[in-house]
Amino acid sequence: MSNEKVLNINGGEEFKQKVLESELPVMVDFWAPWCMPCRMMAPILDELAGIMDGQLVVAKVDTENTLNQNLAYEYNIQSIPNMKLFKGGKVVNEFVGLRDLGTLKQEIENVI
Repeated sequence: MSNEKVLNINGGEEFKQKVLESELPVMVDFWAPWCMPCRMMAPILDELAGIMDGQLVVAKVDTENTLNQNLAYEYNIQSIPNMKLFKGGKVVNEFVGLRDLGTLKQEIENVI
């Protein structure tokens, strides 16, 4: 992603620091470069990161990256795009498949 507001997570230690220990809620997008719906979500997540800056962190985990494969297994990622909303280090909501910005934002605001 080109948006500097979106974090690219590489490995379990970085995931722990930037997601599980975050003061803010974190939307984590588990994705892969070959996944067309994932690529279609990218600009939506870019926009979400911009409009919810200061309220929500948006992060991406490339499931094809060998550093991230244990994360995909640990969080039971069976289909992508798979977005998990973390709050206080725990998953509080999950979204599987392509979502439009308005729906995604509303579902997040209902939880945070």
